[in-house]
Amino acid sequence: MVSTTRPTDLAIEAHGLVKLFGSNRAVDGVDLAVKTGTVYGVLGPNGAGKTTTISMLATLLRPDAGEAKIFGFDVRSEAQIVRQLIGVTGQYASVDENLSATENLVLFSKLLGLRGPAPKLKAAELLEEFGLTDAAKRPLKNFSGGMRRRLDLAASLIAQPPLIFLDEPTTGLDPRTRSQMWGTIRRLVAAGSTVLLTTQMLDEADQLADRVAVIDKGRVVAEGTTDELKQSVGIAALQLRLSNTADVPAARELIRTTLGVESAVSPEAARLSAPMQRADLVTDLLVALRRDGIPVAEISVQQPTLDEVFLTLTGHDTGADTTGTNAPTSELETAR
Repeated sequence: MVSTTRPTDLAIEAHGLVKLFGSNRAVDGVDLAVKTGTVYGVLGPNGAGKTTTISMLATLLRPDAGEAKIFGFDVRSEAQIVRQLIGVTGQYASVDENLSATENLVLFSKLLGLRGPAPKLKAAELLEEFGLTDAAKRPLKNFSGGMRRRLDLAASLIAQPPLIFLDEPTTGLDPRTRSQMWGTIRRLVAAGSTVLLTTQMLDEADQLADRVAVIDKGRVVAEGTTDELKQSVGIAALQLRLSNTADVPAARELIRTTLGVESAVSPEAARLSAPMQRADLVTDLLVALRRDGIPVAEISVQQPTLDEVFLTLTGHDTGADTTGTNAPTSELETAR
């Protein structure tokens, strides 16, 4: 295992990555800059180029154009060093169905060079970390989908890599198990790891990622924090629920004269929504509503969602399937 990395603030630095499959440009000039110690989200639908991008960064596919470095090491000329600095978890578990959880982790540990009592000790440590101790001796064919995903992630952490690629790690998981996986990812970053996370789940990117790249048809169409991306497609909206439906016309007039904008009435008649172009005027509005005897039952500010961001940037939602074929997911499973 490489114990040191070249001096750099970036865990991943990629410029103009291109990958062709025949006439299809699965990845078409992707640029990425991922700071160490962060979660970086790559958001996009199936076929967008997410898995192919990871495959190139993880040295599983050779880029047809462009360059990429992992902690300063080139993925082409220094691939062996890069492989010692990364862990990869693909979309499907790369484990042996007929072996127990412990046997799988011991096997991976030995393949990674651990000897003596170290493989069993590492297996026990990871099973405890991922809440699988009680199922340690059970064959994997009796595991739930969520348990398999946790075991696969545990296997990718045997060598404690400083950079972890997670390709849609919560695909197919129930909400409870997904939340547990999110907690595990947060703990990994708190312990010093860097995580590149691909996902189709907008709430997952919103919950975990420090920065997000939106990728569609092989290209990065936007990049930034989730707040920056939301702000790029619209401003926040002031939401008011009045105590009395009869006050709606007067409240709308106050919004127009105080905030200088028109408001919309939701299907629930006592709810009003108005663009909040100037947040400093909201206090004036509340004072005016009280002055005119219009009681407000509820007030909130609604930010644009990542769903709106994605629709605005790509013209479709993340469930849409784009044309073209990415590199097979199975390629990721060889990254151990």
